[in-house]
Amino acid sequence: MSVQKKPVIGVSVGDLNGIGIELIIKTFSDNRIMDFCTPIVFGSSKAINFYRKLSPDFSINYTSIKEIARALPKQLNIINVWEEDVDIQPGQMNETGGKYGVRSVQAAVNALKERTIDALITAPLHKFTMQSSDFNFTGHTPYLQQAFKADDVLMLMIAENMRVGLLTEHVAIGEVAKQITKEKIIHKINLLKNSLQKDFGIEKPKIAILGLNPHAGDEGLVGREEKEIIRPAVLESKKNDVIVMGPYSADAFFARGHHEKFDAVLAMYHDQGLIPFKSLALGEGTNFTAGLPVIRTSPDHGTAFDIAGKNKADESSFRAAIFAAIEIFDTRFEYDDMRKNPLRKISARILANAVDERIDE
Repeated sequence: MSVQKKPVIGVSVGDLNGIGIELIIKTFSDNRIMDFCTPIVFGSSKAINFYRKLSPDFSINYTSIKEIARALPKQLNIINVWEEDVDIQPGQMNETGGKYGVRSVQAAVNALKERTIDALITAPLHKFTMQSSDFNFTGHTPYLQQAFKADDVLMLMIAENMRVGLLTEHVAIGEVAKQITKEKIIHKINLLKNSLQKDFGIEKPKIAILGLNPHAGDEGLVGREEKEIIRPAVLESKKNDVIVMGPYSADAFFARGHHEKFDAVLAMYHDQGLIPFKSLALGEGTNFTAGLPVIRTSPDHGTAFDIAGKNKADESSFRAAIFAAIEIFDTRFEYDDMRKNPLRKISARILANAVDERIDE
């Protein structure tokens, strides 16, 4: 039996003018988190000190290191990606904040590629300030997909009571319907199924698919995508041994608590999935990039320039993102170990059945 280790977790700082570093300070002020991971922040000790003065109620101990191999397991470790002084202006949306936020995530991704960290938590970047001739992406997800040459990825929002994946992500509403195809839905369903098995330990996941139009098209009266694209994709996926149902009317699905009957839901577009998710996740949701060979999570919110530097940021989602990465790391370890040692899987099933029988008695 393989022995599991405590994961080394990389953290990017996000836009320097946003709430990212404040979230890091507040999260790691609780030293108990070091019992579960060894954190490495890719940024600048000067930037940490700047925001530490703006959050006087939170105390953190950190050490600056030059090599990840020298990280202290019971302390917050800082890799100084840059040494120069940077003009940090909390709440201001400018090129500087985005530029250094991108440098942070690029350094962290390089560490992921070198396998010197086991997972990455990304603090929020702003889609406008992050843009440059060297970084032309709409967000972390497409950047990571290219960086790790993944065939496809899935933006998967996770919380204790639900998981919601997005067929299309940061796409204008007018373009959504054009991007919905039978092949794409089938592919995302398979990607979601594989992630639920590998990353969440669900052997036979149950997946729900939402419709695109009001009332899931009302049998073609208010749109034909359900009849002509979505339902055929669901039927095709069932033939491929996937437990999948739908399309469901999106407005009633969450209101009636149907999401609790499934292991995950696939929404057709961003707001269709994110509005109910953020309403029901109670501030502790996490964004996970499924389909990558590495683990990346992030909080389910943005840079929050309106409260940056005011000591008002809530770290709940950021903390949840860290623990989600740790749990996925552990689950992947078990999954890989089971595949290498199939007898362990059989033994685990026998043990689970024995426990169930004892409970029934």
